[in-house]
Amino acid sequence: MAARATGGHCLLAGPMFPTVLEFGKTGFGDELARGALSTLFIAACSFAIGLVLGQLGAAAKLYGGPLSRFIANIYTTVIRAVPELVLILLLFFAGTKGISALGVAIGYGPVDINGTFAAILVLGFVQGAYSTEVIRGAIQAIPIGQIEAARAFGMSGWQVFIRVVLPAMLPNAIPGLANLWLIVIKDTALITVTGASAELAQMTKNAAGFTKRYFLFYFVSGCIYLAMTLVSNFFLSRLEAHVRRGQPKLA
Repeated sequence: MAARATGGHCLLAGPMFPTVLEFGKTGFGDELARGALSTLFIAACSFAIGLVLGQLGAAAKLYGGPLSRFIANIYTTVIRAVPELVLILLLFFAGTKGISALGVAIGYGPVDINGTFAAILVLGFVQGAYSTEVIRGAIQAIPIGQIEAARAFGMSGWQVFIRVVLPAMLPNAIPGLANLWLIVIKDTALITVTGASAELAQMTKNAAGFTKRYFLFYFVSGCIYLAMTLVSNFFLSRLEAHVRRGQPKLA
């Protein structure tokens, strides 16, 4: 960023397209673009981890024994009860220190955890609790007669899941999961408090602090988040329409 100091007179210019938003050495457009891509990468990986944890949590609650149901209930209750910012700070700093201490204990030495990787794990862990409830509700909405009929035809548990449960639960689960996808995009901004990942909010903070044009950069950042949401909504609505094909439309 020091290279931009040579063009300091341009930082206060006010053309239709401010110089500070250009790409290259004269502006921060490339930093914002990299931050947006990093945000999408973190959100996508965190969402995927959340889906895996959500399926495991839903299976534990619906089909597990007393111990697995107890663990799943504690997990979802605690994660949904504690504010996400507090969870991120707690899991990020305590988790990274815990892993590093474990490395020392086993003789490997201190472990330096990449900030982006830590952010993905933390957000994925938080997402998993919400995904658990979405998936559990979607499965419970399936008429039990469909599952019993599949079993009566001699299908294995895996075949019942692939051929009956999954197609039947998707229409019910996608609206909730789509909402979680939009939430995790916004939650990536909370990682800024750790200063460990160069996502969009962090890059916006850096650019605004350097140029002192806070309104401009946070307004542009808000527009980028809005664009991500609108594009996501378009594809998610198409996906929902695809899985609901053949079903009667509500008036």
